[in-house]
Amino acid sequence: MAHKNKSLLWIVLGITAFVIFFHLGSSPLLDPDEPVYAETPKEMILFGDYISPRIYGEYWYDKPPMYYWLVAAAFKVFGVNEFAARFPSALLGVLCVLLVYRAGTRFFGQTAGVVGALVLTTSIEYFYVAKAAVTDITLTLCLTAALLSFLEKKYYLMYLFAALATVTKGPIGLVFPGAILFLYFLATKNWQEIKNMKIPAGIIIYAVVALPWYIAMYQFHGNAFLDTFIGFHNVARFTTAEHTETSGWYFFIPVLMLGFFPWTALLVQSVRASLLEGRKQKPALLFLNIWVLFIFIFFTISSTKLVTYILPMYPPLALLVGWYLGRWIEGYQPKGWRYSWPVVLSGLVLLLVAGMYLGVKMMPELTTGLILLSVVMIMMAGTVWYAVKRGNPSVGFWGQVVAMSIAATIFIAVLLPAAAPQFTTRGIASQFSAVYDGKSPVYVVKFLHPGFTFYTNVYGTEVLTSADISKAVAKNSSAYYVMRQLEYKALGARERADLTIVAQSNEMLLLKQ
Repeated sequence: MAHKNKSLLWIVLGITAFVIFFHLGSSPLLDPDEPVYAETPKEMILFGDYISPRIYGEYWYDKPPMYYWLVAAAFKVFGVNEFAARFPSALLGVLCVLLVYRAGTRFFGQTAGVVGALVLTTSIEYFYVAKAAVTDITLTLCLTAALLSFLEKKYYLMYLFAALATVTKGPIGLVFPGAILFLYFLATKNWQEIKNMKIPAGIIIYAVVALPWYIAMYQFHGNAFLDTFIGFHNVARFTTAEHTETSGWYFFIPVLMLGFFPWTALLVQSVRASLLEGRKQKPALLFLNIWVLFIFIFFTISSTKLVTYILPMYPPLALLVGWYLGRWIEGYQPKGWRYSWPVVLSGLVLLLVAGMYLGVKMMPELTTGLILLSVVMIMMAGTVWYAVKRGNPSVGFWGQVVAMSIAATIFIAVLLPAAAPQFTTRGIASQFSAVYDGKSPVYVVKFLHPGFTFYTNVYGTEVLTSADISKAVAKNSSAYYVMRQLEYKALGARERADLTIVAQSNEMLLLKQ
């Protein structure tokens, strides 16, 4: 039995490592987010300052330093490149899957552990974000470790990982676990457990790990740090929409449907069954549901919404699906929901294929990859229909795992190389480096600024609007400008007459005055 358990663990690890690490550094950093999380650690190394994050040589207080530290360490080992910028996220993404495997196995059995882990690995949003140089996987791992440590009554670890989450993303590292635990105690009336949670020692652990960076930043930068980091990047973002186009209350519903695909097809029945049947048998199921619900509601209420915000709810969702599908594989027959899996999956696949058809119309260079992806999706749905009709859900599960592993490969090896040039400044940065005279001022629009700086080592001056560009043109007799067609077309005839297009990379322009 031990040999079988170890074999299953290696299968989970092998599939996860392949999906997440395949071609990790093959594509350029995609604007605007990835270059930010690569440029800042590069400047940490350049200035020899690992306390105060900088970008373009200036202090900035957008995020705590955890991911910057990890990337800086990766740069030291692998050099300054795309692979190193993404390596910490990928490694922690694999570790988070292993945490889910371990928790699922411990609470619900080996089958549930394997299913839950691979559900997480092959969810679209999870493996995509794990392959990106952003902070979200680091936060997700820390929160997952903290909350699972609570379930396992490993309270010292819970405080440690809550502190690491705070050094990764800020106050939510404490607020999220605290709120979820409070709601769980409220639902179970198990307030006595608080006495066993070693709170005095936990406060010390949390303070020793989480607070030194914040204290140092306040000592170095005073109220500028508090006002910007706490005031703007936490409080203001929650109360005021930074991106009005995504501020609707319904925003995370389609995000969840697509992001958790293809396992969205099992989502409703897994949650329903865990609430109806699991509350008395498995208190862990109730805890997982509270975890999911709190994060979803919190970010739904938040005025600022980004696609990746709800990623921390994917591990508990994967555990719930692992519990439900694991029982089904082991012989338990779902009541009245047997065909909902293939029916919902087929509907989702139909929507995706229709979206791919539109994608071909908009970007013909993606045709080959989207056709391959459509074939894989249709075959996956067919496999699930076959498996459910035959009463063998294991075939459906492995069919989805294999199909999504293939889909991830197609996405990274075929689709991304075709699409990436439109979403990265690497091309225009290379053309700039070939012609720059080394002394003229350089103006870069905000959206392109992080990537341009990462690939050129030239900070330039950030401009927000076409009006800012016009002012720069009026002020200078010789300068370089990096902008998109969008900003160029908004310039007046006089400004355009003063500028010469030196190079172009898709929608990005390099102009000289």
